[in-house]
Amino acid sequence: MSDKIYFNTGKQFNLRRSMVNVTTRLHHTLAPNHAKKTAQKLFLTPARSEPKNAEPQGLIKASVDCNEGRLTTYQLGTGPLWVLSHGWSGSASQFFPLMEYIASKGFTALAYDHPAHGKSEGVFGHIPAFVRGLEAILDSVDEVAGVIAHSMGTASTLECHHAKLQSVPLILIAPVLNYVENLFGSVARSGYSMRLFNSVISDLEEQYRYPLQSVDPYQKLAVRSPQTIIVHDENDKFASFEVSQKAANEMPKVSLVATQGQGHGRVMNSKQVFEAFDQVS
Repeated sequence: MSDKIYFNTGKQFNLRRSMVNVTTRLHHTLAPNHAKKTAQKLFLTPARSEPKNAEPQGLIKASVDCNEGRLTTYQLGTGPLWVLSHGWSGSASQFFPLMEYIASKGFTALAYDHPAHGKSEGVFGHIPAFVRGLEAILDSVDEVAGVIAHSMGTASTLECHHAKLQSVPLILIAPVLNYVENLFGSVARSGYSMRLFNSVISDLEEQYRYPLQSVDPYQKLAVRSPQTIIVHDENDKFASFEVSQKAANEMPKVSLVATQGQGHGRVMNSKQVFEAFDQVS
């Protein structure tokens, strides 16, 4: 979904939000098909962000085909392989400093741009596409030592049922464990017509045979047996720290490392993430 919606955290009533609500409801009433196409582009089109970091020396670029199009991959290092999965409107380049660290420790870091993100093909991004992309990446490698994921990438990692994920440790950075609640709350706060949004979701569910209400990263995490470390900033504005804290309190295999002043994005390359990798690798 558009960054202006996904990263909208305002809770107070304002005139703009009210006008958006009236306008989108009227559009849906008068021209439902056009309104749905417009909403689909708005809700499902991520920002193609420019690379966040310089490419590390020795970085190997390649591609993997999946049902959503060709995915661009970035590999660094040698040794046991760790897969890195970014979040909404992000890219693999956000992980370059972490990839350098992983490689320096005798491991291989394999990051990739999700469908419709970075340098990968695709027009729309959503949980089914994220899951399909991860499945294609896992199919392309022999063994996986672990997975590091950020934001929406954490939700799709937990939703993925691929066999290579079932016995490996996870590092979840700023996870969105209450994905459905977070998604609907973001749209509601934006003022957009929930009826129109539900229409877009309904089409997506039918196309992929993937009911949105079945998406429950928190519960999927609860039944995992391998170790999981969550690294989450206490003042994250976009993903609930309290939900991560609750998971760590309730789930024996889950531990939480809290950060301060790192926000939702900078935490990806914080020393706490590097230390978490040292702990589970």
